[in-house]
Amino acid sequence: MESYVIQTNAAEDTITVAQRLARLLEEGMVLTLEGDLGAGKTTFTKGLATGLGINRNVNSPTFTIIKEYKSGRLPLYHMDVYRLDDEGEDLGFEEYFNGDGVTVVEWAHLIENQLPTERLNITIKYIEESTRNLILTPYGDKYNEICKELTHEGISN
Repeated sequence: MESYVIQTNAAEDTITVAQRLARLLEEGMVLTLEGDLGAGKTTFTKGLATGLGINRNVNSPTFTIIKEYKSGRLPLYHMDVYRLDDEGEDLGFEEYFNGDGVTVVEWAHLIENQLPTERLNITIKYIEESTRNLILTPYGDKYNEICKELTHEGISN
């Protein structure tokens, strides 16, 4: 499985990459986000929301598990499964994964057995104060094509 790396040097760069990615997404697509606390997962999701045309304030759904934003080109379903007590708990994830919007799952490794086989995993690695590596690992051809297009654009376009 090939991975793609995009380095960002400021939070604004991370937002720009996410906005560009949003333009390439279709209904039913699933993105998983991994990274240490403070790495930029929620910043990335804010950029994704903006790119989808969502004008609401986006913040981490840490205590609610799932937040829904339906005012954009596609609905955005933002999940944070960090505090789930039971990995096997049925919260209806499949309805979101197979639904009419884009689903973003933070800390997705905690529900690995419930994730769709086709998805885009994005790991955000802290390099230094404002520098991050976004490591995109596509699972499935359509996600691989999105990664190729996204990394071809770069962040300066």
